[in-house]
Amino acid sequence: MPTLAQNRRVLHDYKILEKKEAGLVLTGAEVKSAKGGRVNLQGAYVIPKGGELWLTGMNIAAYPPAKRAEAVYDPLRDRKILLKHSELAYLLGKIKERGLTLVPLSVYTTHRFVKVELGLAQGKSRYDKRVSIRKREVEREIKSSLKLR
Repeated sequence: MPTLAQNRRVLHDYKILEKKEAGLVLTGAEVKSAKGGRVNLQGAYVIPKGGELWLTGMNIAAYPPAKRAEAVYDPLRDRKILLKHSELAYLLGKIKERGLTLVPLSVYTTHRFVKVELGLAQGKSRYDKRVSIRKREVEREIKSSLKLR
């Protein structure tokens, strides 16, 4: 399962409660470009539209050998997320809860498919971010002191 892109900023800004694997609707040139590693999840988010989930803001660069004109291809277009009906209903219900959002964590391949890992997340306050940074620094100091001995 090679990872094509990760959204590390999400782990800083949100507390991840659950993770789900989902498929994406992509064109052939987008799949080739994604497998080539030209995917960026920075600033991407998931929105519900008409009973479906759509990934907005994910950048997949144009595939150079594609015979498509550059003006036609939109690298930031919305992409439909594929889930089983029960998982979709569950996530749509959770999104409606106060303070919960659905964010993309990573994009990766399984066999020939391009998948996205979604995280059901709760926003962190500024205090929570400082606590997590302090905790990470303390763990780093403990590891370094144990290595010296």
